[in-house]
Amino acid sequence: MKEEWILCPVCANKTRDRIRENTILINYPLFCPKCKNVSVIRVKDMEVCQVTMQKRSIVH
Repeated sequence: MKEEWILCPVCANKTRDRIRENTILINYPLFCPKCKNVSVIRVKDMEVCQVTMQKRSIVH
């Protein structure tokens, strides 16, 4: 079974999530540890489609 890392739709870096050939995600909140963005995505047939994006605020 084929398996791939989900890439961030904003910065194209690897996230902490993987998908397989049979994975279906609808309105999945994908967090990118590199750019700190949360993107809502859909996945079907190994194709990632970005629905919305929100900037995550970091409080120091």
